[in-house]
Amino acid sequence: MRVQLDYGKTGLDVELPDDRVAGLLQTQDAEPLADPQAAIRAAIADPTGTQPLSELARGKQTACIVVCDITRPVPNKQILPELLSTIEQAGVPREGITILVATGLHRPNEGDELVELVGADVAENYRCENHHGKVLDEHTYLGTTERGVPAWIDTRYIEAELKITTGLIEPHLMAGYSGGRKLICPGIAALETVKIWHGPDFLEHPKADQGFLEGNPVHEENTLIAKLAGCDFIVNVTLDKERRVTSVVAGDMEEAFLAGVSFIEKHVKAPLPEAVDVVVTCSAGYPLDTTFYQAVKGLTGALPIVKQGGTIVIAASLTEGIGSPEFQSLFDDNASLEIFMERILGKEYFVMDQWQLEELAKVRRKAKVKFVTDGLPAETINGLFVESAATVEEAVASSLTEYGPDAQVAVIPQGPYVLPTVGA
Repeated sequence: MRVQLDYGKTGLDVELPDDRVAGLLQTQDAEPLADPQAAIRAAIADPTGTQPLSELARGKQTACIVVCDITRPVPNKQILPELLSTIEQAGVPREGITILVATGLHRPNEGDELVELVGADVAENYRCENHHGKVLDEHTYLGTTERGVPAWIDTRYIEAELKITTGLIEPHLMAGYSGGRKLICPGIAALETVKIWHGPDFLEHPKADQGFLEGNPVHEENTLIAKLAGCDFIVNVTLDKERRVTSVVAGDMEEAFLAGVSFIEKHVKAPLPEAVDVVVTCSAGYPLDTTFYQAVKGLTGALPIVKQGGTIVIAASLTEGIGSPEFQSLFDDNASLEIFMERILGKEYFVMDQWQLEELAKVRRKAKVKFVTDGLPAETINGLFVESAATVEEAVASSLTEYGPDAQVAVIPQGPYVLPTVGA
């Protein structure tokens, strides 16, 4: 069987033994919208759970529009013109508008990357700025939640009279689904907020996983923090495997988001009769597979369908390497994942981005990992608590030999955009 995995900007063709493939798990086709921009315009004019944006914008002198950073393929070039036209026609002066890139704790998006993100016209004619999560002075303190999370949110957003967020709804390894409230927390939250919200008290909860909203403390807490910050209007989209827009939701931060989740969950769930010994996956290609940090999402996405003691084979381009300096330091500071987990559960150890290593530890407690990439040498990969492999075919062949003649393989060509399940 020949399959193309999402890998970098080009894809990666792999050949797998037909008689061993138990399932090809993909998103279910949703009809792409014939005119996405018209659909965005219509959703803005007739939103869910709130007044039309034109009404909300009337009389406002300042507005902040929050957009995802470069790690999310949100069609901002279609969304932003409609939002900007609507609020300017309603009287918001251009000089009062800020487009804020929700970097979370990622690096800023500038220059050509900013143009790629928002389009040349917007980059040249509007104030576009990056959130800096590690600069506490750029945030406003909104109080501490009952679960003990101090809410610090970007002051540029807090002080805007009109608050708008955009985004993409897809499965998320901790928060259930991305989009909605996530643009505010962690998108424009300070490190002081994220370090607690992404701490083991939240992430070790069994519902802090993809596909779960009800009972998920990660989702519940960032929804609460987003409500403390305030949000007047959201525009979120869903995409198909070709990155074409399949639906648009707009309006109230919670109601519109849940409407989008209701749509996407019908298309991302992919059942398999039973768990398998080997899962072949990826990290959804560019822009999500540029770092090892982001590629962990492809690994967690495969957990529901791999047997205990099985193997996940993942291909990711890693064109930007391992991740932040802080994330890289974790591999030098901890001789094993067991030592790392003992340290973070003890509550006296903290390093920014440790939550992604905690997610990798969840994976490794259940399965081996074989990693295929052109972006980093084998010796570097082997120092990341995973095993380097030259090709997907080689990794699968050695794993099938290990597990015996009855071993089966499942393939997830779109990686974390798919929500695999076991059973009907």
